[in-house]
Amino acid sequence: MGILLTEFWKEGKGKHPSLTNEMIQIAEESLGVKLPLLLIELLKIKNGGYTRRFAFPTNQKTSWSVDHVPLISLSGIITDDSISTVHNILETEYMTQEWGLPEKQVLLEGDGHWWITLDYRNGVNPTVRWIDVECEEDIELAESFEDFFNGLVPESEFEV
Repeated sequence: MGILLTEFWKEGKGKHPSLTNEMIQIAEESLGVKLPLLLIELLKIKNGGYTRRFAFPTNQKTSWSVDHVPLISLSGIITDDSISTVHNILETEYMTQEWGLPEKQVLLEGDGHWWITLDYRNGVNPTVRWIDVECEEDIELAESFEDFFNGLVPESEFEV
């Protein structure tokens, strides 16, 4: 593992509540999936928000870059409706309909035009995908969330 779990999140507390087992259960039931254990470990450290700015190298050009995609933030699990945040995987159903995304996705990061997702279309073990709605890109980044996490590098490796 290149990046330590404890060095993943940008410093700062943030406004998201700490992740509980009840919140995980609500999310998994609502989304109809079993979330990867490594994702849950990350969210137990900080329940979503900004990362220390990572990138995932690609061998295929995307609408973002010729050689990588960004992971600037990662969505958490926010079950309290009074907390407004863009970093909430429970917004997946709404955003899927809003942006015309493929079904059986869990949205981890994105701005509406593009997304990094957990893709459950081929079963209970999700791949990680890059989906750009406007450019009609649907690209597998990694065979698992663990492979995706282990492939992350500091974004600065791609800065000119």
